[in-house]
Amino acid sequence: MIYVTGDTHGDIDRFKDSQMKKLGRDDTLIICGDFGFFWDGSKKEQQMLKKLAAKPYTIAFVDGCHENFDMLEKFPESEWKGGMARVIEPNIVHLMRGQVFTIEGKKIFTFGGGHSQDIDFRKEGDWWEREQPNHEEIMEAVRNLNANDGKVDYIITHEPPASLKECLGVDVFERLEVHAFFEEIIRTCQFEKWFFGKCHIDKHIPIKFYALFNNVTPLYSKK
Repeated sequence: MIYVTGDTHGDIDRFKDSQMKKLGRDDTLIICGDFGFFWDGSKKEQQMLKKLAAKPYTIAFVDGCHENFDMLEKFPESEWKGGMARVIEPNIVHLMRGQVFTIEGKKIFTFGGGHSQDIDFRKEGDWWEREQPNHEEIMEAVRNLNANDGKVDYIITHEPPASLKECLGVDVFERLEVHAFFEEIIRTCQFEKWFFGKCHIDKHIPIKFYALFNNVTPLYSKK
């Protein structure tokens, strides 16, 4: 089974959640950005990663606005379930931007990154320009969506589509090219559900959109 949750921000206690304890060897947990376990490379962080590597299920994440991209990009890119990824441990996988993965027969489009609202405080030491998606990554996404005839089952991003901001009660402080791209996806692509983590709330926006933070929810219902 595939499950999805919001930003974990390097908090190992999130994985003690009763819902996560039920996950088994054949399950996949997808995190909607800000995984946060690649930040300072400390001994404590390395110990937490070892604990996650010992989990029986697969942990897959899109990157968010609070990742150390210098650390993350040291891991080589490789093909994983039909898309490009960084396999950090056999069960810990970074799902790269603009890819379409096939997991349990479901096509999942992923696109991490976004804009930090605290950028002015972080620019002096712990902010990476690569957190903001670039044109080449968007073009890669377009090619992969076109290769799938604009049809996927699910979409996992960190940023929400900007058109949802009033429903979420949040402001979009800076318009990025990716915001326009997401609106184009809504207009031209077919998908069942879209999950995102940036807003740190748990909210369903009918019919297809889901903001996630603490909730751990199945990607689909078993029939």
